[in-house]
Amino acid sequence: MAKDSAEAAAPFDHLSKREFLERFNNLARTFSADAGNPGSYACTGCTRCANCMFCKDCDACYQCTHCIRCSLCNNCSHCVESKSCHACAYCLNSENCTTSAYLVMCQNLSDSNYCFGCVGLSKKDFHILNVGFSRTAYFQLTNRLKKELGL
Repeated sequence: MAKDSAEAAAPFDHLSKREFLERFNNLARTFSADAGNPGSYACTGCTRCANCMFCKDCDACYQCTHCIRCSLCNNCSHCVESKSCHACAYCLNSENCTTSAYLVMCQNLSDSNYCFGCVGLSKKDFHILNVGFSRTAYFQLTNRLKKELGL
């Protein structure tokens, strides 16, 4: 095993900083130019996604399912027009959220559910613009807000 490692390392023994950076930049360019979707199934209009299913028009997502126009998301389900979300479900126009669900126009939430227009919350449910509401009041207000905002 040690011999194999030594043989693999041989071409790198005299690699200069400039040569390393050239090779690295070439790898980065090659990756960015590849619009393939390895391991994905039934995705349409997606680019650079991997292991996704039934997604549409997504970019650079990983292991997402049924997402539409999302980018840089991973392990998300049924999200629409969201960016950089992780392990989220049923999010709309949300960004940088983690392990949350049923978010609308939210940013930087974690472990939260049923939030509308919230920013920076953690472990909160039924909030609008970072203010908590009862479940009933939340749905009444968000139904009106969705109509008002055309969502």
